[in-house]
Amino acid sequence: MLRFFKSSLPAQVLLLLGLVLALRLPLLWLGLPVSAAELRLLLLGEGVGAGAWPYRDLYDGTGPLAAAAAGLLQLAWGRPVLLYRVAALALLLVQALRFNQVLNRAGVHPERGYLAALTYLVVGSVSADLDGLSPLLMGHTFIVFSISTLLPTSREGYDNRRLFRAGFVIGLAALCYLPLGLFVGVGLFAVLVFAANAFRSSLLLVCGFLSPYALIATVFLYVGALDNFAWMNLARGLRPAVAATDGLPPTVAWPLLAGVGVLLALALARAASTALGLVFQVNFRQLMLVWLVVAAAVLVVGRGLAPGSLVLVLPPLAYFSLFLWQRLPGRAGWVPELLFLVVLGLVVGLRYRVLVPGLPGLLRLPPESAFAPQPNTTYHRLTAGRSVLVLGPDRRIYLDHPAARPYLDWPLAQADFGHLTEYAAVVRVARSLGPRPPAYILDQRGLLPRLRYLLPGVFGRYEPVPGVPGVYQAVK
Repeated sequence: MLRFFKSSLPAQVLLLLGLVLALRLPLLWLGLPVSAAELRLLLLGEGVGAGAWPYRDLYDGTGPLAAAAAGLLQLAWGRPVLLYRVAALALLLVQALRFNQVLNRAGVHPERGYLAALTYLVVGSVSADLDGLSPLLMGHTFIVFSISTLLPTSREGYDNRRLFRAGFVIGLAALCYLPLGLFVGVGLFAVLVFAANAFRSSLLLVCGFLSPYALIATVFLYVGALDNFAWMNLARGLRPAVAATDGLPPTVAWPLLAGVGVLLALALARAASTALGLVFQVNFRQLMLVWLVVAAAVLVVGRGLAPGSLVLVLPPLAYFSLFLWQRLPGRAGWVPELLFLVVLGLVVGLRYRVLVPGLPGLLRLPPESAFAPQPNTTYHRLTAGRSVLVLGPDRRIYLDHPAARPYLDWPLAQADFGHLTEYAAVVRVARSLGPRPPAYILDQRGLLPRLRYLLPGVFGRYEPVPGVPGVYQAVK
């Protein structure tokens, strides 16, 4: 199989597409529940699609570019979960093929073909975590595209437009998922290695990185959301607890990352023992080592639990695996082929472990679907399409009902509902919910009696819904 992908022909691309569909479509066809990350994007998409502004009308810390993308998908039809799955698959394919194209064009390895894309897509299919759309997956697409704007500086000297564009693209990635801004370090290292005037080129890169933030800050300034953007996204985005929101639990995420790490360690060991002839190839290998360090830093910020974290490891793994799949001298030439078949078998086994009785328990690796929000049948008694305000962290009711604006995220909502002894917090609640009172309130924290006392004009008309504990309905 490896020998087939060592040539650059259209047939290889078609087989790649067929392979990734064969790995993913059967499980998708059987049905995957909506993940917590997808649910958050659905809620944001509903608000943005209806004309609401993030951070002003929607209190959530998701990156503004990711929220805008969710709003655009929402315009296609309501609750576009299928579009999310298609978009996630398309983004992973684009990343793999683009990264493979960059490696081939730059000549960073003596052999050319589609082995990098093959590794990227096969290992990226090991977990259902990358089947769903996430801000990290969207932002990482910009990171992959940024590398092509950095490499030409080694052969053409530094180019102002290319360096500025590289920083700009990394800035767009950070607007999807803030910790991806750490990849500016990869750009600065590339400038240091490749550019003629490192200091000036670094300034161009940094200016390009800050430009998207200057543009988005200007927009939020005019719509009155700048302060909330600075607090909800910038001030909180690099906190591990926030960056890891909606991700898989450590019992699932860390073993999967560790398994990919073992394969990466083998590839690094083989790369270290392989000599490269061109200076550019040596410099590029150093660049990928820095990429790996920065990717590890982004993983640490998200504690390895952020939705889509596995994608951070795929580019360095795809590059260093080129050395791992090289044919060994002598009679051991079959070893890389056998190793790849073992990797492919493990990927299939881990991905479809939920279909084999007893296998998740044997591996001590529960399926990802077990941690998705599960719908509560008691909430089906509520009138469909009417907004719900959840006073607490349980978001399952949002699977069947739209969220009341602006309080989409409970940790952010606690800035108001957790300080009801303060006059300013009570006023903010009245201003936020008074013009658009929700049809239902799910009170998980027992706050409604106090809210009735403090704001009788807003909360005084809510009565319990019979047969649905903790849910109150607005009564005219």
